[in-house]
Amino acid sequence: MTLPSTVKIVEVGPRDGLQNEAGVVPSAVKIELIDRLAEAGLRVIEATAFVSPKWVPQMGDNAAVMRGIRRQSATAYPVLVPNLQGFDAAIEAGAAEVAIFAAASESFSRKNINCSIAESLKRFEPVISAASALEIPVRGYVSCVVGCPYEGAVAPEQAADVAAALFAMGCYEVSLGDTIGVGTPDSVQRLLEACRRKIPIGKLAGHYHDTYGMAVANIYASLQLGLSVFDSSIAGLGGCPYAKGASGNVATEDVVYLLNGLGIETGIDLAKLAAIGHWISGAINRPNGAKAGRALWAKTAA
Repeated sequence: MTLPSTVKIVEVGPRDGLQNEAGVVPSAVKIELIDRLAEAGLRVIEATAFVSPKWVPQMGDNAAVMRGIRRQSATAYPVLVPNLQGFDAAIEAGAAEVAIFAAASESFSRKNINCSIAESLKRFEPVISAASALEIPVRGYVSCVVGCPYEGAVAPEQAADVAAALFAMGCYEVSLGDTIGVGTPDSVQRLLEACRRKIPIGKLAGHYHDTYGMAVANIYASLQLGLSVFDSSIAGLGGCPYAKGASGNVATEDVVYLLNGLGIETGIDLAKLAAIGHWISGAINRPNGAKAGRALWAKTAA
């Protein structure tokens, strides 16, 4: 079995990690978080979302965050957009890459964005068109690829169909989201097998939540099939407001610790990550969800 020699980490903490925090996170904290992550070697950092502040108040300072970060030439700062209005606002704020999102579950799509899967994909056609005209890369997300809080298990082929639709529309990469974290190595490998029959494995990414403690195991299982792009969140920040009990994304520190142990290159400084995870957890007054991060910080602080 040959594992990838390098892996790309897409850091989603500043957006996916913070979007559901109950207390307001100051823009200055978000900006410092993004800058520190870039300094630690992260080369893709999802900075914010250009969504309605009515629905996601935490992202209401999106333009201020984009203006405030110290952009590094080697780092991409994609932002999430739900529609053409969000795309236009993102471009005006200086975004050079965007992401769009769909679901593999009809029930989740209706609960989350109030439309069917087909309608959601149709909604993104003008975004893809506008992005193409401006040569702006577009990344795609598919949520509930293994399980749905309303429908239960999701068939791998169902998730693969939605991923293939996003790829065919023009997304350069499609991230497969285990939104409620029910995936196991076996179910994740079955998902990837179905997806890679429709999309090259090099155009896919894994986005695994750690609700049942399986995210790191699922990443290892994905590496075995050649997947080499993974989304993660500093200190395990995040969760899903539509999935009761669903904890955050897998912690970036834990993923990098795994990859370092496998001899896989990421270009990320794990000691700096541990310090960032400790700092942001204190700044927003929540427990640090990174097991490796906590252990490394404890050794440093001892």
